[in-house]
Amino acid sequence: MQKLQPNYKLIYQDIISKKYPRKKSQCNTILEKEELSILDVLKLNNLIFGSINKEAQVFNQRLRSYNKTTILEILEYQKINKLNNTQIAIQFKLSRNSVSKWKKIFVAQN
Repeated sequence: MQKLQPNYKLIYQDIISKKYPRKKSQCNTILEKEELSILDVLKLNNLIFGSINKEAQVFNQRLRSYNKTTILEILEYQKINKLNNTQIAIQFKLSRNSVSKWKKIFVAQN
């Protein structure tokens, strides 16, 4: 049974067309993708709404969850850019423990 996910593409297209039409050109390259990854959603959110205060950012980070595809994308980004766990954690606002746990689970499998 497949989990139902929100249609982020449609949601962000509506937000942009109704409230932020001036940001459409910035977001077009991401919205043209067939399917949006979690990282794409985070990029869109940052492009449209900008940065938020530290307290809200910490709260929102606790609510994030990553699927296998996104985790592998983050680990691939780390490998390509030759980043250590601390650097990749800072880049994506993760904990170093999460990154090392993902590496144990997903890199060991391959």
